[in-house]
Amino acid sequence: MISKTVTVKNALDTREAAFFVQTASKFKSNVKIALDDKLVNAKSLMCLISLGLSDGMHVTIQAEGEDEALAAEEVAAVLG
Repeated sequence: MISKTVTVKNALDTREAAFFVQTASKFKSNVKIALDDKLVNAKSLMCLISLGLSDGMHVTIQAEGEDEALAAEEVAAVLG
């Protein structure tokens, strides 16, 4: 498993949240995003929106699977 901590640069509106989910969904790995004590599926739009991400928040991207390194990099790049 790979973990990568990222500072959110721009709050995600609906379109950006959908792009984030599309990016996470293109990987075979399980991809999750953690904020404080909440860990959600990064491939679910509803889960992502439930986090209420805004500028300056620190989140952790977790990826586990055959393409985990690339998944963590690309998903983190969408936020940061």
